[in-house]
Parts: sequence; C-alpha cells; structure tokens
Amino acid sequence: MPRGRARRTLGGMGVKVSVVVPVRNPGDTADACIRSVLEQSLPEEEYEVVFADTGSVDGTAERLDTISAGRPNVRVLHLPAGDSIMRARNIGLAVARGDYVYLLDQGDRLDRGALRRLHLRAVETDADVVVGRLVREQGPPQAAFSGNRERADILRDKLLTLLTPHKLYRKEFLETQHLRFDESGGRVAEQAFAVHAYLTAKIITVLADQICCHLGEPAVPLAARPADTAAELRTLLDIVDAHTEPGRHRDRIYSHWLRTVVLRAFLNPRVETSSHERYAIYAPYRDLVAERFPPQIDAHLPVHFRAMSALLRAGRLDQITTLARASRATQLAADLCEVRWEGDILVMRLDVEVIGHGGVPQRFRVEGDRVFWEPPVHLDRGIITTDVADVTEAVARSRVEVYVRHVDSGVIYMLPVDCRATHLPDGDRIRIRVTGEARLDVGCAAVGNPLPAGLWEVHVRMYGGGHHARTRVQRAETPLQCLGVLADYPRRLVVPCWSDDGEFGVCVEPRSFAESIALVSLGASVTRRDGYVYVVVPVPYVPPSGGPPVELAFRQILGVGREVSAPALVEPGVPGRLPGQLIAKLPIRRFAADGFLGAGAWTPLLRVEGKEVGLRFGLLVGRGSRVEVRPTAAVDPTQRSLFTRDTAFRRFARHLPGARALAHLIRRGRNRYLT
Repeated sequence: MPRGRARRTLGGMGVKVSVVVPVRNPGDTADACIRSVLEQSLPEEEYEVVFADTGSVDGTAERLDTISAGRPNVRVLHLPAGDSIMRARNIGLAVARGDYVYLLDQGDRLDRGALRRLHLRAVETDADVVVGRLVREQGPPQAAFSGNRERADILRDKLLTLLTPHKLYRKEFLETQHLRFDESGGRVAEQAFAVHAYLTAKIITVLADQICCHLGEPAVPLAARPADTAAELRTLLDIVDAHTEPGRHRDRIYSHWLRTVVLRAFLNPRVETSSHERYAIYAPYRDLVAERFPPQIDAHLPVHFRAMSALLRAGRLDQITTLARASRATQLAADLCEVRWEGDILVMRLDVEVIGHGGVPQRFRVEGDRVFWEPPVHLDRGIITTDVADVTEAVARSRVEVYVRHVDSGVIYMLPVDCRATHLPDGDRIRIRVTGEARLDVGCAAVGNPLPAGLWEVHVRMYGGGHHARTRVQRAETPLQCLGVLADYPRRLVVPCWSDDGEFGVCVEPRSFAESIALVSLGASVTRRDGYVYVVVPVPYVPPSGGPPVELAFRQILGVGREVSAPALVEPGVPGRLPGQLIAKLPIRRFAADGFLGAGAWTPLLRVEGKEVGLRFGLLVGRGSRVEVRPTAAVDPTQRSLFTRDTAFRRFARHLPGARALAHLIRRGRNRYLT
C-alpha cells in the first residue's frame, strides 16, 4: 500500500473511499444522487457514504436514517440547522474512514463505476488528488479534460477551470496539510480549498476519458457581498503566495482571479442598471486591485479585461461601464462552408470571425509590425496606452477550437482542428478571420474512445486577438448534402443534420431507419405535375436491402383533420458520395376532398413497420393549389401564412358586392409600407 498507511476498516474490511454529501432540504432532487452513491460498482464493504444533514425539514433526514439502518456503509450526521454547507463538509471529512474522500453535492450524480475508476487511478499514480471528468448541462468546454494526465500541472493543464470540490482526495494528504473549508465563506472561499490542494499536492492526476460525475445545482447558493468576496480573495492569494515564488508563474495564477472574480463582475448587466450595485462592487475591488494586483499582472489578460483593469486603477467607473456594455455584445460568426467525408472521418471546414459592438466585425490598427486593438467605444487615450492596446502576440495566436456536445447528457469532447488566421484589409484597418478544418472520427472522438450514440451539437470557440467567444456552428450558403456513412467498428451510421434554427449537428447511430430520414427531412422538396404533388425527402443511408416498406402520409392541421397517404419509393444513392431519396406521389385538388391534398397546412408522417415518425417540414397548399415546403414551425396554425388564413370566410366574402375592389384597395395601402 502506498506510503505505508494503516487501513481503516468497515465491518472488518478495508474502506477505500468515503463519499461526503452535505444535505439540506433537497426534496426529490436528491433522488438521483442517493441512487448513484448506493449503486456503485465498488463492493459495499470497500466504500462508505456520509450524509451530513443540516436540519432538513422535508423528510430527507428520516429517509436517510431508513437507508442507513439497512446499509452498514451509509452513515447520517444530523447537524444543527444553522450549520453551513462548508461546515457540513468539514465534519464529513473529519469522520470519513476511507483512504480517499470524494466530495459530492446533493444535486450531483456519480457514474456507476466512478469510485472504482477514481480509486484505481489514484493507486496507480500514487496521487494526492484525482480530478475525474465532470459533466454539466450548460457552459463552456472544460479544457482540463482534453486528455488523461498522470502528473497534471495547475497552469499547463488548465486546472484553475476546475475549482469545485468534486475530486478524490487522499485522506492522509488532507490531514497533513490541515485542509479545511472556511465555514463562513462563499464561492471564493470554496475555491481556496481546491487551490490549496493543487499547490501542495505531490501528484495531481486527471481522469478525462471516462465520465465520473454529472453536476447538478449547488445545494445552497454561496453568495457573498463584494466586500466579503474581496476579503476571501485576499485569503486565497495569501495561499498562493505561501506556496509559489514571485515571478511569471505566480502572476499567471493571479491573473485568473483578477479576470474571473474582479473584472468579470463588471460585466454583470445589473452593474449597468443599478448604481447601488455598481458602487458596491467598485469600491472594494478598486482597493483590492491597488493592494494585491500590480500592473504587470495585466499582461496575462485578454485585451478588453486589460483595458478594464487600467480604467479601474484610474478610477474611471463610467468608462468601465461603457466598455462592459460593449463587451457583452461581442459574439462569434461561425459559418460551415464545407462538409465532406474522408473515409470514416467527417471533415468540417469553418470560417470564423469575432463580431463586436453593433454587429461590426472586430477591427485592428496596424503600425509597422505591431497590431493594436481598437476599442469598440471611446476610451481615455491617456489610460488605454499603446502598451495596453498592443495585441500583436495575441493575434499571432488566433485560433479556433471545435467541440461536440451531447444533447441529452451535456458531455463535451474536443475535436482536432487545423486552422490558419487571415488578415483581411478593411479600409485603414484589418480584420482577423480564422479558417479551420475540424475532423470528427466517431471511433476515437471521446478521448480515444468511441463517441456514444445520440445527437451531438457542434460548437466553436475562437481566440481572435481582442476577445474570445463561442457559438453554435451555423449554415453558410453552401448546401449540406444529407449523406450518412457507416463508420467505426462495429459499423455505426453517422448522419450530419441541421437543427430547426440552422445549427449543425451530428447524430451517431439513429434508433431506426425512419429516424435517420426524419433527421435530414428539412431538405425536402416538392414538384407539382398533372394533378399530383411529388414529395422528395433525402435519405442519408439506404441499406443494401433497400430498407423496409415506407408510407408517407400528410395530415391536415386545421378543419376536419383529413389525411392523404401514399406508398413511398426509396431510391439508393451512391455509398459515401450521394444520399438516397424517398419519393411519394400524392393527388391534389383545388377544393378540399377526401384522399386529396387541398388548401391548408399539412404535416407529414412517415410510417415504417407499423410505427409513425413525424418529419421536420410541412406543406402549405394555397389558392390555385400552390404548394410550398416550410419548416415545421412555419406551418403551425398560429403562424400560418396569409394565403391559408380564414379560407372559408374569404370564399364567402368574394361573393359580396364590392368585396374584391375593397380587398385590392386594402392590399395596395398595406404594400406601400412593406419593404
């Protein structure tokens, strides 16, 4: 056993891991957490769960007592109602009997094999701290999980982006370093615990290739007044000073909190709208910056935060507020210009550019071989000097990152990207556009493992010299071929597709033939000929057998709910090059009749093997049997176009004396004001 520790026992067996869970009035939201800790793949005698209940009055305490009565590896600590979540953690850590301790919140959920994998990795690497892959429903990608790390570095491996308590700690290490939470502290005090552990641990290991914990909402919001947050940050910086030497390494660590705690607070919209909120932040944070953040720290900040820091030191709260408003408007334009298959690998070519205040692309000033940031609003040139605005090195490092996010679980994986930055002349300035090619190999995209089945959104993040921003990948002018390919081994169907909002995604292993067609059905088209409407829907992949028999039906949204259906012919495409297509021939009449398409809005259904699947488009049939294909939302009866609205009333009104002349007069008046 590493370092000769004495084994603690539970019923005569060794306790490898203790899980500490603070609890306060969770109601049903703790169900997933409780089930996940009780159903671990680690044998019951090798781990324990310590619930620290701080005065729950919703029946949770009694429920936990019932569970612990039947499970020897579950303990419940009943603490006073006034105790904080921090104190509950400290008491749980004090009584934990495992060689390692994992900290969990009541809204979180452990993966079934999490404790086994975390403990195994800790023993293999002799780590004091093991950071297992975390999954949250929203938010940016966590760069620390780009790959496994046996000996992680706090800066190189982006550990400062992972400061929540959710980690496996060696119990002996916590005791030796006297690591405890500040029981009256807020969010920054909570982060200080992780920082202290990072800076004093001999070995930190990152387990990135397997999901360990799904994060939920925190048990209790750890809010604090700005003055209290400033005091907590001073304490955290004291920890940094005690365990680092002066120099670049310490300055980069300092810059993280200058950016994320101090300057980012001014980006909150409430700061702009409330003078009370504005001055509550300004006074303590200006004093803190003057006391603990020397100007050389600013060199490690993005340029807009560098400008805000300079303005804060100069006492220009008015210009900080103006710059913060403009910075919040910064966004990213990411156009998907090409999608192609290279064998089993999906290649996506993107053009990405930062769009600044007012929807104008971000521009830079060039003087010789130096590039300078152009503030989006007027700022004091005596404060925003050339040293502050110089972004030459940042522009040279312009790049994009592309990642996929699972729609259901929220798990994120980064994709390999080859990119290059182009300087585009724009009057007497330049713009920075980054063109990149991202490659999705479903056989190894999940940190060397196959990408799980399901629908994956494609996101992009750009670092463009002045700002960085992230967005969904959007459709450009080039149409997407709805071509699916059998990839990976064993072979799985992979289908590129669009969302209803024009955002790109990839579905891995659709659940059925019909679902694969539904994913790409926004590409449907229609042709009217000789009293029939021919509906053509792309098919991403046609099996060698041709697939099961398919029937295409259209159901009228309004009126009596008529339905028209016809067998559909599925034509194969060219494997790996062209998609197939589904063709159905449906009769149409000018006037409504059973068995015919008529005026109104129609929604399609695909019937395959006795099951119905809705498609993502609809038909609008208007006067004169004109037929249009629209996205599903466009044929909603509350949003239908003018030529399908109140058709019965219109037919009646046409027979009224003077009705036609009046309608023409109204239409001419209305059209005068339409663009």
